[in-house]
Amino acid sequence: MLTGTAHLFIPGPTNVPADVQRAMIVPMQDHRAPEFGALLQPVLAGLKPVFGTREAQIALLPGSGTAAWEAAITNTLNAGDKVLMARHGQFSALWADMAQAMGLQVEIIDVAWGAPCPVREVERRLGADRHGEIRAVFVTHNETATGVTSDVGAVRHALDACFHDALLFVDGVSSIGSIPFEMDQWGVDMAVAGSQKGLMCPAGLGILAASPRALAAMENSHMPRSFLNLRAMLAAHEGGSFCFTPPAQLLHGLRAALTRLHSEGLENVFARHHRLAEGVRAGVAALGLSTVAEHRIFASDTVTAIRTPHGIDAREVISIARTRYNTHFGGGLGPLAGKAFRIGHLGDLNEGMCLTALGIAELSLKAAGAPVTLGAGITAAQHIFAGEAQAPALSIAAE
Repeated sequence: MLTGTAHLFIPGPTNVPADVQRAMIVPMQDHRAPEFGALLQPVLAGLKPVFGTREAQIALLPGSGTAAWEAAITNTLNAGDKVLMARHGQFSALWADMAQAMGLQVEIIDVAWGAPCPVREVERRLGADRHGEIRAVFVTHNETATGVTSDVGAVRHALDACFHDALLFVDGVSSIGSIPFEMDQWGVDMAVAGSQKGLMCPAGLGILAASPRALAAMENSHMPRSFLNLRAMLAAHEGGSFCFTPPAQLLHGLRAALTRLHSEGLENVFARHHRLAEGVRAGVAALGLSTVAEHRIFASDTVTAIRTPHGIDAREVISIARTRYNTHFGGGLGPLAGKAFRIGHLGDLNEGMCLTALGIAELSLKAAGAPVTLGAGITAAQHIFAGEAQAPALSIAAE
């Protein structure tokens, strides 16, 4: 029988803070009543700085980030439109699959899992698109499967350098609310997030921010849509409501979560995530393990994907952590299944929690037969958290 607190170190859903939990314990309310806008409008306003926008309009869609992915496509593009996407992890691959299933002509740039969006190749493809056939460029800002963050600002620079008018769509599901996201500055046209990661709420809301250019593109989009009709939802939001019954309790939680973020200050939130990530990465290096991320310059501050040593099945490590220590790590996805496990370090998190994650990872690796020295990872992270050391270079293992 497992005792004590279950430790959740997956990259989402993340821990829901106690005050956010309490905020959701409210009676059911009339979502058609005029006073419902007093709940909705502060949530929409509070999300704008988190997305780094003053210009975009934000829609809340009952569902997940995947629902927001689909809404971004169906409300701005048409079947047969050509789009450019980099595929370098499970979630960028799933987005490409969705685009193809919805009838888009998808030009894919395949990149090794562990690398970011290849900006130079994106620029080359855009430069070769002499007739402007590419209607949109899709970027996964933070690839949750590999622990890699891509440079969205550089992709915008590539678009501008080629004088290309393609829309820029960005999946920020595991980045927005945890690491800097500058929608206006980067010229992002569609930004996608979910309630269950950096926003510290239960899953159930897909969040979509649409730029003025994206709103204009909606006028010429004729894809079938009903539930995910973004124009209708934005109009309903303007009136303080939803097109259909909303998850009101989740909105109460999101309002409380946004209060937490803004009380801490977004710059402090970002700095905290970076500090905690540096500690985890130092711990991984001290254990002699390698990360999936190929270079520290683009290693994610929200999730670290860790390769297990040769002959050690990552699934066994994860199972030991769960069954012996009541601790949950993320599994390796796709070609990383059995080869890597993931520590999520985003949302409501502090140094003690990250030290716990590393300590349980050490125990689980040791029990699975990995040649690790107990305490080495924890000690390295402590030095980072104490400000006594610089994070070491990441170790990169061959496939």
